[in-house]
This record gives sequence, C-alpha cells and structure tokens, in this order.
Amino acid sequence: MIKLRKSSERGYADHGWLKSFHSFSFAGYYDPEWMGWGNLRVINEDRIEPGRGFGDHGHRDMEIISYVLSGELAHRDSMGNIKGIPPGDVQRMSAGNGVIHSEFNHAQGLQTHFLQIWIEPQLKGVKPSYEQKTIPLNEKQGRLRLVASPDGATQSVQINADAKLYVGLFDGGQHATLKINPQRKAYVHLIKGTLEVNGMNLNTGDALMLADENQVIIEKGVAAEVLVFDLAPH
Repeated sequence: MIKLRKSSERGYADHGWLKSFHSFSFAGYYDPEWMGWGNLRVINEDRIEPGRGFGDHGHRDMEIISYVLSGELAHRDSMGNIKGIPPGDVQRMSAGNGVIHSEFNHAQGLQTHFLQIWIEPQLKGVKPSYEQKTIPLNEKQGRLRLVASPDGATQSVQINADAKLYVGLFDGGQHATLKINPQRKAYVHLIKGTLEVNGMNLNTGDALMLADENQVIIEKGVAAEVLVFDLAPH
C-alpha cells in the first residue's frame, strides 16, 4: 500500500515570526486522519524570522530530531547544552523523563528553515540526553545516508526508538533502493526538488506513506533532498 500526501494538504500556521507546515496533527491543526504514521508522530517544516524563536518549554518521552536546511538554530536546554545547529547537522534530543529547552534563530538577517521531527520512544522515563552530528554533503549525494538509528550505526545519532532515518540528495541519473521489512512502515518526505519514488512523482513538500512494501526505490531526482523513515508499525 502506498499513499501520496500532497504538500498543499498539510496543516499550516502563520504566527508572523513563525511559519509552519504540519504533516500530522499538531497544536492548532487537528485532523484525525493524520495523527502520525507508525511511531512517527510529527514532521513540522518551520521557518523562523531573525531574532525570534521558541522560549523555554518542556517535553517528555519523545525523541526529537532537528534538521536545519538554512540559517542556524540556537539550542539551549536544562541539561546544560548550548549549541548552534547549522545546515546539514542532525540534532537529537531524547526528552525522557523531562527536559526544558529553547530554540531561537540567531542568524543575523537570515530566516532559519528547519524540520522538527518527533518519534515515539521505545522506552519511557529514561534520562534525557542530547547528541549532534555533522553529516558531510558528499555522504548524502546519490545515496541514502543513515542519520538516526537505535544503535548509532555509521556515525548516525542514536535514538531511543524503533526507527531509522535516512537523508539523500538526488539529481539526474542518481538512484538508490532501500530494502524494508514489509511488516514495518516507511515514510518518505521530499524536502525540495522533484523525485520519483516507487513509480510515483513527488514535488517539494510531498510525502508517501508505505505499508506492506519491501523496498523504497528512489530515482529521477531533480535537485532533490529527501528523508526516508523505516518505522515500527505501532
């Protein structure tokens, strides 16, 4: 089973300083048909104006991944982490039994554009933790590069969740195939460009939900950047 979700069908919020597309129900956007996919709960595509951001707020029992596309995200949390997250970095925060953090755009004169991803944890009540890694551009070019996994394989960030996240850049004749267990779910989110996935055409912001499939076939990209999730069926 493969289902296409068009970019235009996502929820949208405009707070002036923040413009956000919601792939699944979040905050003021609620749709019972879109509460998540497998153990993937949130993909928000956020654009934050310079000097603005999310003040101190709390999370618990959620794996939160930030992937910055442009600008820079400033992170501060109750674990003592004060970090800048530039484009290409993958940041993981395990909220565990409770954490307070803030996120701001400190890129002077530049909008910060990033994806905020929430995945439900495998174990609840764990000690909060933080990890951030730089993924070189060449490691994503023409292939699906593992960037988050339960065991931290291939220099990915390690998440407390039964899920894997891959990122790839595809253009021209570049292609890749990811084998998946048909008893699990997969989710494909096209960040930018155009791409063909399992024979279906995707444009910027489009997504595919896959179930009972044994592979994800990526091809015919034009300046494409894509996320591919291998997910627990939940």
